Amino acid sequence: MSQLAENVSKRLFSLDVFRGLTMFLLIAEAAGFHEHFTTLTEGTFFSSLAHQLHHHPWNGLRFWDLIQPFFMFIVGVAMPFSLRKRLATQTKGQVTRHIVRRCFLLFSFGVLLHCVYSHVLVWELWNVLVQLAFTILIAYAIMKFPAKIQIAISVGLLVLTEVLYRTYNPEAPYAQGHDSFGAYIDQLVMGQVNDGYWVFVNFIPTAAHTIWGVLCGQLLLSHKSHKDKLRPFLIWGIAILVIGFSMDWLNITPIIKRIATSSFALASGGFAILTLTLFYWAIDVKNNHNKWLKIFSVVGTNAIFIYLFAETVGIQWFRGFGAIWTEGLLTPLGLSEPLIAVINALVVLFIFWYITYFLDQHKVYFKV
Repeated sequence: MSQLAENVSKRLFSLDVFRGLTMFLLIAEAAGFHEHFTTLTEGTFFSSLAHQLHHHPWNGLRFWDLIQPFFMFIVGVAMPFSLRKRLATQTKGQVTRHIVRRCFLLFSFGVLLHCVYSHVLVWELWNVLVQLAFTILIAYAIMKFPAKIQIAISVGLLVLTEVLYRTYNPEAPYAQGHDSFGAYIDQLVMGQVNDGYWVFVNFIPTAAHTIWGVLCGQLLLSHKSHKDKLRPFLIWGIAILVIGFSMDWLNITPIIKRIATSSFALASGGFAILTLTLFYWAIDVKNNHNKWLKIFSVVGTNAIFIYLFAETVGIQWFRGFGAIWTEGLLTPLGLSEPLIAVINALVVLFIFWYITYFLDQHKVYFKV
């Protein structure tokens, strides 16, 4: 019985670190680091690096475009672990009700965040949490099926995306602008379109990220050897990465993050699988559980909480509060305004991180 309890409660440390690093980068943006680092490095050797911390304006792929796919993929990887743990004490019906409740809360949080951004009540569905609510439901509904069926459904969602966009605007399905299938649905559902060209129906192709995460999680839970787990990760990760970029290079379908084209879903999904492979090999296979990795893992233990906290209270209070001290102490030293802004962002980021560290040390975890 003790062995059974250990197997049920066992966590994958590499996944905690992967999730924590992703969340760390997200709260760094909320702290203002990306914005101020770009200003500070403009025209310098580091400006190209700073641009990687912002979404590509349209056709192309930058590092920051991978963060949301990473997040949605990681949620999928964690689902088989969470499901196994819950089914040890709950019925399938109770677990299903929990999933539905969780997705409803994520959807609500995503809508409320847009109200916070706009400082007024709005009905906008572009937030990552809204997208995640739908992708979790889709992935959960099919995770009981064999891997081949799950893969087929994920591919079907990408094909569906192609059909919808190409049928709606055959002449220019992926041209930059608001004459696309995604913008059309936004007008129907929200009565408006996004100035940055983000669309609500992105959850259809990006559901593949969560589904692929579930498949990886199920393989990690199996009794196969490390080698037999890493091999398919490498093969599939490289394969869909190459397919995604090939579709772009051959002018079949451009890689566009803002409307989550099928080529983007494939390329970013490949990066997600390969990144998980690297973390799993370097941490769990090599048994490298160094304490310094806790710097990132603690952020992942309260991922949704710290994301919501940083995007609301963090942006509205902490950035301004921190500036009182950083500007007051550093301006007399002759430091430039952009450099002070970067230092302030790092101070705010440290506060965000310390909150997660404090909660983890006291075993306080906010679950949705």
